[in-house]
Amino acid sequence: MKKKNKKKISGNEKTLKKTEKKLNSKHKKELAVLNEEDIETVIAQIEKEEASRQKVVEAVVSPPSRRVNFTLTPHPFKDELIMLGGEFCNGQKTVVYGDLFFYNINKNEWTVVKAPYAPPPRCSHQAIGTQSNNGEIWIFGGEFSSPSESQFYHYRDLWKFHIGEKKWEKILAPGGPSARSGHRMINIKKNLYVFGGFYDNHKDCKYFNDIYCFNMTNYVWNRIETSGIPPVPRSGCIVLPTPENKILIYGGYIKEKIKKDVYKGHIHSDMFLLTPEKNDETGLKWKWSTVKPSGITVSPRCSASAVIVQPNIAYIFGGVFDEEDNEEELNGRLFNDLFSLNLSKPQWHRVHLSGKTDLAVRKKRRTIKDNENEENIEENEIEDNTEDVETEIESALARTVVTDDDGIFTVTLGPTLSTNKVTSDVGVPVSDTFTPAARINASLAVKNNILYMYGGMIEDGDKQYTLNDFYSLDCKKLDKWTTIINDDISTLVLLDSSSSESESDEDIDEDNNEMEDA
Repeated sequence: MKKKNKKKISGNEKTLKKTEKKLNSKHKKELAVLNEEDIETVIAQIEKEEASRQKVVEAVVSPPSRRVNFTLTPHPFKDELIMLGGEFCNGQKTVVYGDLFFYNINKNEWTVVKAPYAPPPRCSHQAIGTQSNNGEIWIFGGEFSSPSESQFYHYRDLWKFHIGEKKWEKILAPGGPSARSGHRMINIKKNLYVFGGFYDNHKDCKYFNDIYCFNMTNYVWNRIETSGIPPVPRSGCIVLPTPENKILIYGGYIKEKIKKDVYKGHIHSDMFLLTPEKNDETGLKWKWSTVKPSGITVSPRCSASAVIVQPNIAYIFGGVFDEEDNEEELNGRLFNDLFSLNLSKPQWHRVHLSGKTDLAVRKKRRTIKDNENEENIEENEIEDNTEDVETEIESALARTVVTDDDGIFTVTLGPTLSTNKVTSDVGVPVSDTFTPAARINASLAVKNNILYMYGGMIEDGDKQYTLNDFYSLDCKKLDKWTTIINDDISTLVLLDSSSSESESDEDIDEDNNEMEDA
């Protein structure tokens, strides 16, 4: 009996297989040294554990720990905000969170919720809330890293959280975007649109400029067919729906390889509009066009935060512009300015706060001074009237200070003052209005015409300081930022990568224990 001929393997294929085998062997040895499991194995274990959860567990807890690259989504019906995921690094160890928090605005109370079938931990994902079926939150993509950041995993999964039932559902629909993080997702009618993002696993780095549509009614993914000149690939951009159901894209970031092991970042300041093609009944044909916005000039930046506050108005806060001293060193210029963007024109405006509280106190002071000789006014009454404002002004005088002490970096956190002068009705300068400290990737959400901002990160060279402060701003009054949570740890200690133990390491463990106890 003749033997069947074996399929011949080319020399190149043999070489590739040998190379892959060597790389896998090397990777296993590296993980053994770091005492880490393979990241895909870890994720599979987590997902299996979450799928076995039988009941919902809820507990009132202290505010979330320091984190960045999480999502903050308004509850579709209740006066609540919903936070998911994020990450924190103490300079040596990174933890990626999978916890789900509900913030009750009226009670100023945080509740952590552990629900069945939850997705594995992630950061740099996107979330959209809808009113369908008693409220839903849709989650797409993001990333997970090992504690040493020697391994990265990018997701391409889509999840739905049923708010009313407090239950997760993994949506198994083929044809969606490739694995990525740093992308943007918006909601127009019954569709989710995903644009851009990046994929980086230390071996391969890609940025995207594709756009996909997911129909929330029939659970179908489609890649949008576009004409015109598209934006170049990018992540960390601003993507917003217009009142005319078009898609507006501004800015972003891309890291390009200029030679072996050397990459150069580029921050975009261009703007594009994606418009549905006329007479297209499929809804899958759109056209790119460049846009030159009017109004003030906004300096280039990436990792700014954006949120729609009215159907045709969005607010944008913060961001960073990297100034390169050489191929290896970056100096990031952080921003804490607040802009509005008219989505229909489009047109930029700077948001000016009135500082009415400060003005009222100053007027009362002048009245008191004018009548001091005629009326007997007690000193305590004056102090009572001005105490709150003076406390706020004094706290706002704090500046961010960074020191280096034998490999341990300390940052003293404090808010800053904006450059917007407030003037009284008689033209006398009153004070600078308080503005939260400059930062990147803060999370913004709007509920009942109130803008909320939580956390974010400060960068100083290659050091990163994660925040957990919380503020609100009345979008109708535009008088002042209100502090809901001060940064409750006045000094944040970060480890240099060569150190072994730290306070921050203990903080990470305590945060994880609190979630487990809940």
